[in-house]
Amino acid sequence: MKRILPVKEGLNASTAAGYLILIALCAIYSFSYGQTNIIDTGIMPQVFAPGVISTPYSEWSTSFTPDGQTVYSSQGSIYWTIIFSKQQNGKWMPPQVASFSGKFRDTDPFVTPDGKKIFFISNRPPKDKPQDKAQQVEHIWYANHLTDDDWDTPQLLDSAINLTGIGNYAPSVSAKGTLFYCSRRKELTGMQSFYTKWLGNHYDKPQQLIIPGVSEIQDPFIAPDESYLAFLSGNDIYISFKQNNNWGQAQKLGAAVNNGDANSSPCISADGKTLYYSSNRIQGFYKRDPKKPALNYDELVKENNSLFNSQGNILMIPIHLPQHSGNK
Repeated sequence: MKRILPVKEGLNASTAAGYLILIALCAIYSFSYGQTNIIDTGIMPQVFAPGVISTPYSEWSTSFTPDGQTVYSSQGSIYWTIIFSKQQNGKWMPPQVASFSGKFRDTDPFVTPDGKKIFFISNRPPKDKPQDKAQQVEHIWYANHLTDDDWDTPQLLDSAINLTGIGNYAPSVSAKGTLFYCSRRKELTGMQSFYTKWLGNHYDKPQQLIIPGVSEIQDPFIAPDESYLAFLSGNDIYISFKQNNNWGQAQKLGAAVNNGDANSSPCISADGKTLYYSSNRIQGFYKRDPKKPALNYDELVKENNSLFNSQGNILMIPIHLPQHSGNK
């Protein structure tokens, strides 16, 4: 219900009208540039598929097929590997290694909104290099979807994107094919993000992504309609909305998400209702009880083999995006 503010006694009509206009402008400013109630206060994130996808090992980077019934993610500390899990009768099945992964360092899978391609990063050798020797940096690759869970032979993106000796990370692609990713460049401070438009048969020259309010932009997740971008800056996850073809002020998500622990890899569901992200978060999930006896060795091993041993898990939390973001 719309709340009507009373006109203060003693104000003439002109002054009262100006007062109401000022209030309205402040409300618009707050909505456009300030914090919005994107994440409910007091709500706790939940572990995504505990014991199946989120395990005592390190997991990150979720991406779903268009029907939401298959999820791709990354697992492993040294040999990053892309895995996938299928949902059956409301339950996520034990993961399998993706058909193109399991040999070199592969991570950051991203299934395009139409499900026809999967982008990822890898240190696998290109065709013109010895096939038994990994590269020094990770570059962006993609594979075309064949049938079911099978993908065609991965292909390396062109040299305008994959610069020699410079690693790229976290590819994300909109419905019209614009590619976003992040990279460290010696001429820039920290991790920065870039975007390049798909021109029908090749990508345009990449441009640096600039968002007011943050100095670094990492792990960009672009909305299918390009109306918003979720990303990482430092340990925290932010979101920015498109405003007249420009990116609006970065909005830091609330303490339910950004509690001080290291976060990464934001991903928002196709319906815009759930945020998935990686976190080594323990606070709120587990702590030793000082009132109980000290742990013996078996109990210590059990604790270290639990979900909350400071290795990354994939968390999920409801998110409320403004209607103008294009999500329904």
